[in-house]
Amino acid sequence: MKEKQAVLEGLLFVVGEDGLDLSQISEVLEISEEESKELVSNLKDSYNDESRGLRIDFLGNKIKLTTKYEHKDYYKKLLMDKKTKTISSSAIETLAIIAYNEPITRVQIEALRGVSTVQIIRKLLSHGMIKEEGRANLPGRPILYSTTHEFLDYFGMNSLDDLPKIDELIEKNEEVEEEKDLYKSNYKEEEYIERCDLFWAI
Repeated sequence: MKEKQAVLEGLLFVVGEDGLDLSQISEVLEISEEESKELVSNLKDSYNDESRGLRIDFLGNKIKLTTKYEHKDYYKKLLMDKKTKTISSSAIETLAIIAYNEPITRVQIEALRGVSTVQIIRKLLSHGMIKEEGRANLPGRPILYSTTHEFLDYFGMNSLDDLPKIDELIEKNEEVEEEKDLYKSNYKEEEYIERCDLFWAI
């Protein structure tokens, strides 16, 4: 039984915020739902000790592994850069996607970023920058995420209306690209002149 409890712990860690229901646990471990309930209960009890940093949470019919709320200040330190006390670029990118598209699921975020965001989302949740905003009406009922007041405070905004407009960002990006192209063009021209001078010198 202890081995299966350990397997259950690993399964809950792997699925992260998506969680598992009793039928999924029963299917994977090849046990009855009653045995699954007992496993979950035993695992939950094992986390009650103050020496443990995790706990079992229930959201609807989903069971998931989460960190303890009372330790949140330590998780905030993990998210912040030790030297500059600023949020990492990957976290900012994820926050931007959520802010411009909220409420949004993890899968939708990953589709836009092109990389896994499981760990970043966990960090942002523990830091209070984002929150769970119910579930989407999609297969599997994935969790929806949105930004929080802490997010607005951190970036000095009163509301999401203060976010730069997408059109403005696109226009600014196009200007930057034009400057880059001009720089490259000038660089190539100067390089060509230098090569010509060198040729005639020979």
